[in-house]
Amino acid sequence: MKRKILFVINPISGVKTKYNFPFKIDKYLDKSKFDSECVFTEYRGHGSQIAAEAIRNGVDILVAVGGDGTINEVASEVEGTNKLMGIIPFGSGNGLARSLGIPIHAIQAIKRINKLNISKIDSGTFNGKKFFNMAGLGFDAQISARFAENVKRGLINYAKIAFSEVFNYQSQHYHLNIDGKEYAHQAFMISIANSSQYGNNAHISPLASLNDGMLDICIVKPFPLYKFPALVFRMFRKNTHKSNYLEIIQGSKIIITRESAAVIHLDGDPIDMGNTLTIGINPHSLNILN
Repeated sequence: MKRKILFVINPISGVKTKYNFPFKIDKYLDKSKFDSECVFTEYRGHGSQIAAEAIRNGVDILVAVGGDGTINEVASEVEGTNKLMGIIPFGSGNGLARSLGIPIHAIQAIKRINKLNISKIDSGTFNGKKFFNMAGLGFDAQISARFAENVKRGLINYAKIAFSEVFNYQSQHYHLNIDGKEYAHQAFMISIANSSQYGNNAHISPLASLNDGMLDICIVKPFPLYKFPALVFRMFRKNTHKSNYLEIIQGSKIIITRESAAVIHLDGDPIDMGNTLTIGINPHSLNILN
């Protein structure tokens, strides 16, 4: 029996056009295995609505065609069900897809879906909201907010925003409870890593695993501004865990208290939250094609 598969396409993610993507599905998806349909999202949050309706209607596989934010919308509905999740990476960074070894080239990613290789990965929760690749607060959350406001996408524009903001950003004080152990830190930013990287092979926590039942709490300590390029370089060399300015603590139940409410990000999408943040993990809760 053929499986029903729905491709949820975000037309504005990344820098590549996706309006010809349905033609690639028609050409490269194995029609002996799948009955397919494509739907384009029209606004933020639309992917979740499409996915929820598809699940109610008996769709077997939901595929996010876009970046980590699009993946988050679709996966938030698939997580915890017996449905399958697929990814065709079309974002600016594609962190989760890269961590899973999914090809960045669309045609190769479609062909990978044909193989129906299924694995289970963990998912995170952040004050009840879900994330699958990376969440964070501090500097990276502020950059996510600025990037979301910018009509230009892609790594170059993200880097421009980051380098323009780093000179003015002030570190904050945080109190952390990680699996019952208390920590206090002045931090430039705190990233909560389910996978190892933000995207574009920039690894904040090179040893992180998507299926170990743990989150990596990556605390970037205040540093001299002239060290910023070196810290970025370490991410691409996959050795940030050796930096004196980064402390990584693994945990499954985390409470972070900060000085005031501010923006955080979930898989790159900014959202305002209060000063108390409760973070957890749901092990092996998402069935994913990779």
